Amino acid sequence: MSDLSDLYQEVILDHNRRPRNFGVLTPADRQAYGHNPLCGDKLTVYLQMDGEAIRDVHFEGSGCAISKASASLMTEAVKGRSVADAMALFDRFQTLMKTAIEHAVDEDSFGKLAALAGVRQFPMRVKCATLPWHTLKAAIAATSEPVKTE
Repeated sequence: MSDLSDLYQEVILDHNRRPRNFGVLTPADRQAYGHNPLCGDKLTVYLQMDGEAIRDVHFEGSGCAISKASASLMTEAVKGRSVADAMALFDRFQTLMKTAIEHAVDEDSFGKLAALAGVRQFPMRVKCATLPWHTLKAAIAATSEPVKTE
């Protein structure tokens, strides 16, 4: 395994073992629930808004290491950003997850999120990585329908 692959694996393992921004956010202005029936991932994303900015974001739930690490990395990436910036990052992350594994990742623009690029090797796990992001999008939109990966 290359040094970069080792680093990516360590980032994912670290965020799974010690997820950032884990737990209920009180008070939350918005929240959404997501579920991946294929692997059993379930999570809720909580937002505190400051106008059009995400002042704070937390998540809680249970799931596989990829889902939990993705949620943890996502919360770090979007906290303090404008909704427009968070949605632009959502779009870029979705594109990354759909891009063939042979294509290089712009590590500078993705930061720690680049660690999740390896998930593309396992198409069934892409839904685990994207569930938190779709749940974030639903929370921003104040959607009451649960997010599903089916």
